[in-house]
Amino acid sequence: MIHPTAIVDPKAHLDEDVEVGPFTVIGPGVTIRRGSRIGPHVVVKGPCVLGERTRIFQFASVGEDCQDKKYAGEPTRLELGDDNVIRECVTLHRGTVQDRGVTTIGSRNLFMAYAHVGHDCVIGDDCILANQVTLAGHVKLGDSVVLGGLSAIHQFCHFGEHAMAGGGSIITKDTPAYVIINGNPAKPYGLNLVGLKRRGFSSEAINALGECYKLVYRKGLTVEQALSVIDSRFNLPETRTFAESIRVSTRGILR
Repeated sequence: MIHPTAIVDPKAHLDEDVEVGPFTVIGPGVTIRRGSRIGPHVVVKGPCVLGERTRIFQFASVGEDCQDKKYAGEPTRLELGDDNVIRECVTLHRGTVQDRGVTTIGSRNLFMAYAHVGHDCVIGDDCILANQVTLAGHVKLGDSVVLGGLSAIHQFCHFGEHAMAGGGSIITKDTPAYVIINGNPAKPYGLNLVGLKRRGFSSEAINALGECYKLVYRKGLTVEQALSVIDSRFNLPETRTFAESIRVSTRGILR
């Protein structure tokens, strides 16, 4: 299961059925769970945990030291859930002690070729990062996020669950849940209706979210005024999520 040209440090732990391709290097402090397949010419550096059925393609770099100039070799971590797919030349960096000390990635995510996840990012489940998407440090993505190719997110930004960015978007503020954005600088263009319908959201929830979107973006209200109206008129889990994704914003939302 481990190619004879691969280098696996004796302090790494690989479950028995893990496959490792030729010329791959796996360092100390790396844990790779069952059913995982690591392709050729991959570098995995610890401390790092790769969940079950992880698939890594050639030339990816997983768990490397971050590029933050303040980083001084402290023992930080990268943790991935299950069923993640990491395509060619993807780079996933560990955290820093200036933040949580760990970069955290959920399950069932797809990182297409050349995508980059910076230090201390938190990524939910079922996200798609298309080719050459770049996340600066400290970025947070909710579940089921879709980022089009060549998109870039500024450090400390939050990107809400089920939101989507069109290709080439430059994102310097927070994106509320369920919203679709595009452009340089990125601007909101309505709800991610196609995504919501594909994921089985009810007509009631989609219609309520549409009304909430109008309150924030179309009625000339301040954010605080819009949130007050949303709180008084709607009480669905989806509308509460939408409002909360705005409340937690630290950089201000895209408007």
